[in-house]
Amino acid sequence: MNGDELYFEFETGADVVKQRLSFCEERIRQIGEEKLKAKEFDDYFKSVSRFLLTILGILDEAVEGRLSDASWEELKGKNEELYSDILPENYAVSYGNPSFASDKLGRDYGRLLSSLYFEIRSLIGFAYEGNIEEIVIRLELFLEVYGVFASADQAAGIPSFDELRKILYWFYSDYAEQERVARFASIVDPDVSFARDIIMNSDLTDLRYLYRFGEYISENELGAAQYLNSLPQKDIDRLAETFTEGYRIGFEMTGKDITIKKTVSIIYQLGFERIVRKAVENFEKIGLKTTIYRAVMSGFFMGGSARRSGYYGAVPNRQFDYDHKDDDALILDKALVSRRLEAVRAAGEKYKKEAKLFGGPAVIEVFGEKPFSPATDAMALKFDKAQKKMVSDYKVQASLIQNEYIIGKERSFTIISFPVPEIGENYAQIFDEIVKINTLDYKLYQRIQQKIVDALDEASYCLITGMGENHTSMKVMLHELDDRSSQTNFENCVADVNIPVGEVFTSPRLTGTEGTLHVTGVFLEGLFFKNLEIKFKDGMITDYSCSNFESEEENKKYINDNILFGHRTLPIGEFAIGTNTLAYVVARKYGIEEKLPILIAEKTGPHFAVGDTCYSQEEDNCTYNPDGKAIVARDNEVSINRKTDPDKAYFFCHTDITIPYDELGEIRAVRQDGSFVTVIKDGRFVLPGTEELNIPLDEA
Repeated sequence: MNGDELYFEFETGADVVKQRLSFCEERIRQIGEEKLKAKEFDDYFKSVSRFLLTILGILDEAVEGRLSDASWEELKGKNEELYSDILPENYAVSYGNPSFASDKLGRDYGRLLSSLYFEIRSLIGFAYEGNIEEIVIRLELFLEVYGVFASADQAAGIPSFDELRKILYWFYSDYAEQERVARFASIVDPDVSFARDIIMNSDLTDLRYLYRFGEYISENELGAAQYLNSLPQKDIDRLAETFTEGYRIGFEMTGKDITIKKTVSIIYQLGFERIVRKAVENFEKIGLKTTIYRAVMSGFFMGGSARRSGYYGAVPNRQFDYDHKDDDALILDKALVSRRLEAVRAAGEKYKKEAKLFGGPAVIEVFGEKPFSPATDAMALKFDKAQKKMVSDYKVQASLIQNEYIIGKERSFTIISFPVPEIGENYAQIFDEIVKINTLDYKLYQRIQQKIVDALDEASYCLITGMGENHTSMKVMLHELDDRSSQTNFENCVADVNIPVGEVFTSPRLTGTEGTLHVTGVFLEGLFFKNLEIKFKDGMITDYSCSNFESEEENKKYINDNILFGHRTLPIGEFAIGTNTLAYVVARKYGIEEKLPILIAEKTGPHFAVGDTCYSQEEDNCTYNPDGKAIVARDNEVSINRKTDPDKAYFFCHTDITIPYDELGEIRAVRQDGSFVTVIKDGRFVLPGTEELNIPLDEA
């Protein structure tokens, strides 16, 4: 920071921080009475300052405890006021829109100030938490930027762009450690309890509690909470037990000791608090305290991704998130990357004890929202080639550092999915169907899937072909088994870490794995890919395309950003056969195929994952199937580099791409002598002993 009046920038202590807040509030109020020489910028600063005064009003109410007593109308009104500016219907004239800001303020200044506004909007959550320090540092950033406009020497009253860029650069550099430490604490330290306190202490039949989180609340959150309130407690208990038992069994199945862990993080979308409350109680019974941390949308944590990590409400505008995912392009250089890696290390050191006791995440995903296919905004900031490499390298290095503190081979996870009301007018019926899918008899599937595993273990490779408009043609090489009586290539996956049941999977050999993977349409992490096609040679991606956009360049960029995550290539990390035909039938019965989360979609046909293997960073842990056989396919030719050059072993991404049964021609397991056994033919299971999987398909 440059302004003399902000000399106390790094002073801490509650009283000093409050003094800084008081100064900032007084100065922000003055902006409404002032006029800049550069008239085109005057509206921007007045608009943002009005938003900040609203934030400060929320902060006062939170600190004084008045939010709990506010009426439904007051809470709903505040929520709409805070988020209305970036909603799709208003986004065309929002300074959060890089194109609008660029039209009004010029290309360079508009993009920078739109990025600043994106950061300012992260204050909403901090205001509801009463987190004064997080608010103060962003108010000071805004005031410093305003200050250089107010004191600009040029006749036009416009400071140099480089001066403004440096202000943002040093903000993100100076506070890198503070932000990373706070973020890490929210994940591993159960004493950070803002959200958990609301969940455990509120009357969940009074839906006003949803507005106390500070997240955008839509009909999805209200409708989900209302529906769960209509269910008897025994149903809630059953759902929560499926969720928490999946977490416990995940440790058991991989031979990990859950008793040495004391903390689990719950990640979910608002509206499912009745399940979460019971899950918290269940975890406590097995000795685990919970952390529930917010998905903070801030320049400190985006790094080229519009994905939210943590709890959140409705996403007010996915295009807004997507437009700002590369805002780091404004400031990113090698020095800043180095600074951020130092911050990751500092956070790990500060919370070393808590990290050691952290067992991993338990995730409730939701699905059913209107599918989102992003538009390309020419004014949105974008990484250049060198910066993409920096981001990719940073993610690898940051993950390796974090793994020193949250040791991958000692932790586990679980994920379960539920629909939200936006999925359609049959929400109650769909919800009940998903409950059935999530609570299927895992012993039945375990027995049937063992037939598939036994057949696949006879093979040297598998051939997978599409049918109809799907032109998939893949050859997948399998690891050689030294002793088939005690070893296996495929994991017989039941309902533990990945709920629901329904797949057998392996990490294939890369050498000799080749061909074309094609799906006519698929949603990955909420993004739609039309005619996605990926080509492989020796297990590595050699080319890719889709038809989302008119230009080949935009299509390739879309895939590189959201599947390859900036990497030049990725290996096949997983080949699996999904067996959950009930999920497939339910999806088509209600027309929700495109809305299924990958967690369920991957069980509705064979799928391939690009990126790290299924056993990333746990390759030395021997995992066994229920029949006692050891799963040997834990490494491939890339991940084995972990022994000599860890930087080249991992990509820290794993994206599943599923071919639905109705696009699947055949899966053939080919033995070394050329003979073969067919597992699936024309979308039906034909392997003896698996015919029961066709019952839902035949009934449909």
